Amino acid sequence: MPGLDSPVKFVRGVGPHVSEMLAAKGIQTAEDLLYHLPFRYEDRQNPRSLDELKPGETASVIAEVRGAAFLRTRRMPLFELTVGQGRHALKCIWFHAGYLEGKFHAGQTVALYGKIEPSRSTSNFKMIQPQFEILPDSSDDAETRLLEVGRITPVYESLGGARLASRWQRKVIFNLLDSMRGNVPECLPATMLGRLDLTNREAALREVHFPREGTSLSQLQSWATPAHRRLIFEELFFLELGLELKRRRMRERAGIAFATNDKVREAIREVLPFHPTAAQKRTLGEIVTDMRAPNPMRRLLQGDVGSGKTIVALQAMLVAIENGYQAALMAPTEILATQHFLAARKLLERSSRRYRMVLLTGSLDEDRKRTSRGLINRGEAQLVIGTHALIEEKVEFDRLGLVVVDEQHRFGVLQRFKLMKKPNQPEPDVLVMTATPIPRTLALSLYGDLDVSILDELPPGRTPIVTRRVPEERSDDVWDFVRKQVAQGRQAYIVYPVIEGSSDDQPELDFSHDEPAAAVSEPATTPAKTVRKGKTANLFPDISGQKPSPKGKGAELRSAVAMHEKLRTGPLAGLRVGLLHGRLDADDKEIIMRRFQRGEIDVLVSTTVIEVGVDVPNSTVMVVEHAERFGLAQLHQLRGRVGRGAAKSYCILITGPRVSEQAEERLNAMVRTQDGFELAELDLSMRGPGEFFGTRQAGLPDFRVANLVRDRALLELAKLEAERFATVTPGEGTETERARVWARLREAWQRRYGLVEAG
Repeated sequence: MPGLDSPVKFVRGVGPHVSEMLAAKGIQTAEDLLYHLPFRYEDRQNPRSLDELKPGETASVIAEVRGAAFLRTRRMPLFELTVGQGRHALKCIWFHAGYLEGKFHAGQTVALYGKIEPSRSTSNFKMIQPQFEILPDSSDDAETRLLEVGRITPVYESLGGARLASRWQRKVIFNLLDSMRGNVPECLPATMLGRLDLTNREAALREVHFPREGTSLSQLQSWATPAHRRLIFEELFFLELGLELKRRRMRERAGIAFATNDKVREAIREVLPFHPTAAQKRTLGEIVTDMRAPNPMRRLLQGDVGSGKTIVALQAMLVAIENGYQAALMAPTEILATQHFLAARKLLERSSRRYRMVLLTGSLDEDRKRTSRGLINRGEAQLVIGTHALIEEKVEFDRLGLVVVDEQHRFGVLQRFKLMKKPNQPEPDVLVMTATPIPRTLALSLYGDLDVSILDELPPGRTPIVTRRVPEERSDDVWDFVRKQVAQGRQAYIVYPVIEGSSDDQPELDFSHDEPAAAVSEPATTPAKTVRKGKTANLFPDISGQKPSPKGKGAELRSAVAMHEKLRTGPLAGLRVGLLHGRLDADDKEIIMRRFQRGEIDVLVSTTVIEVGVDVPNSTVMVVEHAERFGLAQLHQLRGRVGRGAAKSYCILITGPRVSEQAEERLNAMVRTQDGFELAELDLSMRGPGEFFGTRQAGLPDFRVANLVRDRALLELAKLEAERFATVTPGEGTETERARVWARLREAWQRRYGLVEAG
């Protein structure tokens, strides 16, 4: 009899060859197979008869194959299947489905699931692209037949072609559960199950795979049955328990207990350029409380674009410096590191104290690097700002007290601070900053071992940014508006999704985390707003009417290089128009950004390289061409490049003739709100957690059952229960049950989540 940890090849019906195919899908043990849950269910208890179907409904039908044909039409090839029950027939159509030719023959029984639509050619109905399954005939064994009809039937994602499709999985999983009856070990304490009204593990696994008669189909489809709830909670509980242990182990390490006396408070007051917001006071208080403690701080500071994170971080660094320690700030790019350096120097010039600052980046010449490393090593540099260069082997700090990491998710260095720590010295505190608003549900799992502070208030002087959509046929009005802004002494950005060439050339924009690029050719679901002719001077107040996007083939994708030349010699002729993109070398990028910051460039044509960290308070216009091609987080970050001064600012989203349904939702959200956290929640729900950061985020757990968007309430519950369990609440499980929990955690933490061992 196999156990949960038995290699899957020993499961009845699998064997060595199939086990290799399963391993490619991450299924290596019997437990992995049991946790490969159905992605949907079909009600084959009472499948609909053809004479009772109604157009518009989604239905399950079991019928006999009457005929099949592969048709090559002028528009596209079609596969047509006709099924029947008595005198009634149903036609099924699949597009571009040559792979179905020869799959069906008369007399077969098929289960079909899809939307019922009226047929124009007959009085019968049709299904377009239905899900289907060929059922066993009466000569097959009764057990197989019972798994297919007369019940709520689980439907699985294929594990390797037709051979390992749903029918095979049903039989193998049914037999596996049957062989393990009464022998699936529980991994949660009985007291917890009772308190939370959770079913036991074996019953949950049985009921998610083979639901009992009467189980709500809508609950099954939304993973909301008690059985689903149990398995989701289990997965999230072990994740949160591991993160809770990491937090506790960190609190046990030797850190630095910083003092916050009158001398420190006066140093902070001297450099503040304005009265801090309530949110800045609150978050600084949380950070300083951590810094006073004798163990290392590990805190995430979240703040929307322009919320004043850098000021808060600088105050925290002053706490470390005034205590006789060094502080380091690490940024992902040289432009951002240099910007932080200049901003910090400007603020610290207000102080009566004299702080020594050092900038260390990869492009500095070797002599300057050597000099900077010497100042850092001797402790003469109190504040060190740089890029990855800070964690090179040659860089040794004398007394490092605080490390601030800006946009950490862009380069994932949190685990490499051992390079910054000298032997026999306490660990420095770490403050991670991000301007990417992260929904709480995602922060709990991605940064679950960090404490979180949120800046949710803009400092004084920041004006709301007017955001509007404009179809590309009115782009001349946009360029007139840009000229008028420049005439008033302002500056503008114009951003494109690609550097040059066709839409195949996409080095600076990854479409994979939205819909596929091909989806852009879908018809728009909402007409784009337009500008009334002759009202260019009041471009935004007059966007009120609606005009449908033109039909026909979408326009060619415009590129930064081509449009720079076109704008410079055409609509923006006479203005100083610069070009910035990722293929320029670091020095050229630096020169262009410096010129833009000094006001020597009026309009900067760019790709998304300016997405993070560029601060030019005089820029008031952000134009994004082909805005439907950008992700929601990118659009929000791009918009955040303007509105950084007191002047009214604008974000203009120019869209092409074809906008997909998802792109419509993104663009409408951008116009509706500037709340980064609201946009982040929408972005997470649209893209899913695995793609939230645009690339697969190292450290984000690979969930088998849970979904952070759908299961946020259970994640919060799991966090509370993990804290309760780790505190050894009296009566929370017997000694044996607790030992089982810890054993399960070690296995789950290392194998399932791919994170460090929980110990």
